Amino acid sequence: MSSGSAIRGSRVGAGPMGEAERGEVAPRIQVSYYCAHGHVTRPSFASEAAVPDDWECMKCGLPANRDPKNPPPPKTQLYKTHLAYVKERRSDKEAQAILSEALAHLKDRRDRGEVIY
Repeated sequence: MSSGSAIRGSRVGAGPMGEAERGEVAPRIQVSYYCAHGHVTRPSFASEAAVPDDWECMKCGLPANRDPKNPPPPKTQLYKTHLAYVKERRSDKEAQAILSEALAHLKDRRDRGEVIY
């Protein structure tokens, strides 16, 4: 008794399928986008689709546009630390209150003889 697929050695989508069975391919255009590092990205779009002005470079991830002589400058977004995100959400007064509460809790545990790691 065999297990798995009824036809051995086949998979979904395998076989001699041409345009006659799948239908006609939609007309497409290729658009070139240029990044600041000189990379060229050429995605394909349907001919009736709206082509965006900007695209992300497939090699380096920088922004790219359609002007080879004037590519967009790299965006400098610095890495944010956990503390930076916390500072965005909390004011200094709130942070001081939270710190005082945590320190009081630790002092209380120490006074009761609990082991603090």
